[in-house]
Amino acid sequence: MSTDLGLKLAQWLAGEFENKEQAMSEPAWFVSLKLWHRPLPFLIDGNYALFAEQAPALKLDRPYRQRVFVITATDPIAIQYYAFKQPQLWQGSGRNPQQLDSLRLDDLEKLPDCVLQVTDTEKEFSAKPLPNAVCQFYAQGRLCEVKLGFTVTAEEFFSDDKGIDPETKKPIWGALMSPYRFQKIQSFTVSEA
Repeated sequence: MSTDLGLKLAQWLAGEFENKEQAMSEPAWFVSLKLWHRPLPFLIDGNYALFAEQAPALKLDRPYRQRVFVITATDPIAIQYYAFKQPQLWQGSGRNPQQLDSLRLDDLEKLPDCVLQVTDTEKEFSAKPLPNAVCQFYAQGRLCEVKLGFTVTAEEFFSDDKGIDPETKKPIWGALMSPYRFQKIQSFTVSEA
């Protein structure tokens, strides 16, 4: 992977996003959300890493889906997801990034089958699961399954993430009808490796 491409992807992902326009035009299918992608204060295995979290726009004090993703230096680029061993300790870091200053790699758990393969054009990056990969993990004592995916441009982030019922394999939350369309409202600085 060109480190320039990894940096470009990290810069496009790093920011605060909202889907207010989509939620207003399609309120039956989309709730208004804020989404944060905060660069971590350290690299993971020499790769850019970002903290991700989202919250309902009307309840910013109730953030959820804390996770970390790492842009790996492979060809093609890949995104490796990590879970927090104690997610409640990091809740709210999207709005309060200073909380991430005490984060250590030991606080994270690598999710082996939660990997996205990234393709790029000059105008966008698209990330999709590896063929036959099933992203499963335990949260609060329950088996969870997520189908991950996104497209990002310099100004927008489209999330295809869906929660999947591990037994029926049917989607139960997330981008059920179409991707969540987020507009970047603030960029965050990514330090070069």
